[in-house]
Amino acid sequence: MWTASDGTVHMFHQFNDRGRGPKTTSIFKLDANGVPVSETVNGNDYLKSAVNERYTLDSGTARWKNDAENGEKKLATPAMYISINGAPAEIAILVHAARANRGQVALLPEGEAHVEQVAERNLDHAGTKKHVSVYAVTGLDFSPIYVWLDDQDRFFAFVNPWSTIVPEGWEETSEPLQTVQDEISHARAAELAANLAHPATHGIVLAHANVFDAESGTILKDQAVFVAGNRIRSVGPANAFTVPADAEVIDAAGKTLLPGLWDMHSHVGDNDGLLNLAAGVTTVRDLANDTDTLLARRKRIEEGKEIGTRIVIAGIIDGPGPYQGPTKVLVATEQEARAAVSNYKRLGYVQIKIYSSVKPELVPAIIDEAHKNGMRVSGHIPAGMTAAQCVVLGYDEVQHANFLMLNFWPDVKNTNTPARFTEVAKRGADLDLKSPQVQSFIKLLRDHHTDVDITLSIFEDMFTQRAGQLPRGFQPIANRLPPQVRRGLLSGGLTPPPGMEARYDQSFAKMVDFAGLLYRSGIPVESGTDSMAGFALHRELELHVQAGIPPQKVLQDATLGAARIMSMDRDLGSIMPGKLADLTLVNGDPVANISDIRKTALVVKDGVVYKPAEMYSALGVTP
Repeated sequence: MWTASDGTVHMFHQFNDRGRGPKTTSIFKLDANGVPVSETVNGNDYLKSAVNERYTLDSGTARWKNDAENGEKKLATPAMYISINGAPAEIAILVHAARANRGQVALLPEGEAHVEQVAERNLDHAGTKKHVSVYAVTGLDFSPIYVWLDDQDRFFAFVNPWSTIVPEGWEETSEPLQTVQDEISHARAAELAANLAHPATHGIVLAHANVFDAESGTILKDQAVFVAGNRIRSVGPANAFTVPADAEVIDAAGKTLLPGLWDMHSHVGDNDGLLNLAAGVTTVRDLANDTDTLLARRKRIEEGKEIGTRIVIAGIIDGPGPYQGPTKVLVATEQEARAAVSNYKRLGYVQIKIYSSVKPELVPAIIDEAHKNGMRVSGHIPAGMTAAQCVVLGYDEVQHANFLMLNFWPDVKNTNTPARFTEVAKRGADLDLKSPQVQSFIKLLRDHHTDVDITLSIFEDMFTQRAGQLPRGFQPIANRLPPQVRRGLLSGGLTPPPGMEARYDQSFAKMVDFAGLLYRSGIPVESGTDSMAGFALHRELELHVQAGIPPQKVLQDATLGAARIMSMDRDLGSIMPGKLADLTLVNGDPVANISDIRKTALVVKDGVVYKPAEMYSALGVTP
């Protein structure tokens, strides 16, 4: 970030994330109060689509144009345009504008940002001292975004466990700055937990509920379910049930009560607990995260200091190189690989996820060490390998439908690059699901009892969404989202080469058909998202039904099936006396109409009651 001789502010932003990542240059012209009157952003976005963004303020009229939007608005008061693909340092300009306007500023195209200074620190690097302050910015996301500025309101740092931006030479300050932010966000999380969790001291009765029996896949009409402590105590006909003294009675007439839903592919972040519970998801499997951050979060949830789901933890292992995944656990030798597995076991992990840049010769050792330790093994397909090879070696499951389809194009060897997406989008439409090769592969999956974690919803967005369109799965709820979150959904997925839009759509359609074939062939299909918490699982279940999986089976997969895969069905996955009280109450009947799963009315997790309307309000989502 620098200021040119003509007074314009320039920002260059680039990072490489496994061959993906943005590369943009932003140029701002500011007025006397530091509010942009023009902005351009050029380059490419995270998925390498071209970025051409323009904003101007002239004679009180703001105009903006990007690959997703084209609009204008007459301004009566100062407002700031938020670019879709700009640099994180742009937030510093927003903070300055808000501070000059009593801590708030209108946003374009819509919304409002509020800025509050929440902490300050004195830093010392090699004798150079600097005073910085951290500001909480609300109105851009579901929860505050934190940014560090110096005393001249210039951008200093943006830190979080996934990515950090600090001035060169000041790298050692990122850890203490992260600690400050953690203290602030943890205090906020504890306050939300105190206000939004409703313990049932004398137990609760869900009366006159239509209970989804996850064992049989049927609905039991007009039932009463009694919960005391964190366990289900009884389930039976409502007309034969006597309400215990002092128990809270919840009228569930006309609603369906399901076991708490599972998301089998998550990467838990700060807002995910609220988003998941509000959507009826009470358990997630985390398939890659920062170990210290994840374990600390799970501990806070267990202690009631943060609202969140149960978290089943899987440890990621990758190999070093230009396309390595975002993990510290990188192995280059068999000794390192076995040690990494053993360390995950020591920390309480139950699964190993092999990532895309692991050397093929290390895969057998990782699988062997994991199975010796009683751990499941899953993953991407490492570069130079095929899914069939990984299944033969002992994968218990394969992540993502694209890796299953790539099995039939072994010439695509760089599966640790974006080719794992683009080649499937280009070739998928031609896959013959009746071919001997496909049938042989399915038999291999069945013979080896290999599950599949297909994550259809992310590929729907990636292959079929175009800039300026809302993703199909978010269309039913987009108007409920905070304005800037909703706007962020418009940027689109992959940009097809000219004339290939229909082919990309057809490739996704073939992926959905493949998922249906896997189900009909007896392959366990997991319900996972790798996308926005809560809302994405609803779409994933809809897509499974679209693939031809009956709704009752889809619901079984997302409840008891998931619990069985993770060997947790003794306590979870169905509504039975003695099991843990994880329950989801929805308006309607998702067996008759899977989209009713979106209508969450009430959630019970570990015997504690949560009200979706309250949680959504805390996130800026309209209930």
